[in-house]
Amino acid sequence: MPNDFNQQVIDEFRANNGRVGGWFEGGRLLLLTTTGARTGTRHTTPLGYLPDGGDRVLVIASAGGSPRHPDWYRNVLAHPQVTVESGAFTYEAQAVVLEGEERDRSFARAVEADRGWAEYQEKAGDRVLPVVALYEIAAPGPPNIRAGSMGEAIRLVHDNFRHELARIRDELRKSDAGAPLGAQLRVNCLTFCLGLHNHHTGEDTALFPFVADRHPAAAPALARLREEHERIAELVLEMRQVVWTVGEPGTALAEFERLATELEAHLTYEEEQLIPLLGG
Repeated sequence: MPNDFNQQVIDEFRANNGRVGGWFEGGRLLLLTTTGARTGTRHTTPLGYLPDGGDRVLVIASAGGSPRHPDWYRNVLAHPQVTVESGAFTYEAQAVVLEGEERDRSFARAVEADRGWAEYQEKAGDRVLPVVALYEIAAPGPPNIRAGSMGEAIRLVHDNFRHELARIRDELRKSDAGAPLGAQLRVNCLTFCLGLHNHHTGEDTALFPFVADRHPAAAPALARLREEHERIAELVLEMRQVVWTVGEPGTALAEFERLATELEAHLTYEEEQLIPLLGG
């Protein structure tokens, strides 16, 4: 994309915590900052990405189907440590180019989710579109989140969870009745469940003790939230089972809606109880 177009997307992404309109509206987008292979200058590029169910996400060096690799890809070959902005979070990551069967499986999953990737590959001719895994580099301390207060951080993270739930709902609705659910949909659900588990673990071990120490009157609400976390842990297992094992999309959607409604009620209660105490 032209630099001026990219900069508009970058500015909109940062101003709206990862939400953008236009070409990228409704898609999964991140900002990848790389170090120039020749210049050493830092460059930021908006890229579509695929969740991958664990400590990494995948990006594809499509360059819109150009016969040449994009600059950002040549940069990560020379300097594989990169910075990723996901909307809510900013983190350092290690870029690893996938090879062989692992690359082919990942690309096939991308095509299943969006036929546009196959069209880019056809346009690129003999250039095989690289698939790059971005592994988050663990850092000490709390995550780097774009929020001015702890309460604002809770709302931002919760809004991201709600957005992902809406994406999964939409993917389920788009599945043809009776057709098998796509592999990428299952990975998206797994990624969501792991993210929620990590969020609740952080709350139980760090945030809730912090609140309890400074706001003793919040003890009943915190006790309820801890109990709900145990229930949510069971719920996300049910959610994964629904998406992974139910063959008919209509049945999967109805069951998913039931589980998602309970989860969203938990997020709302937590915001009502904690945000007034933590600001934002």
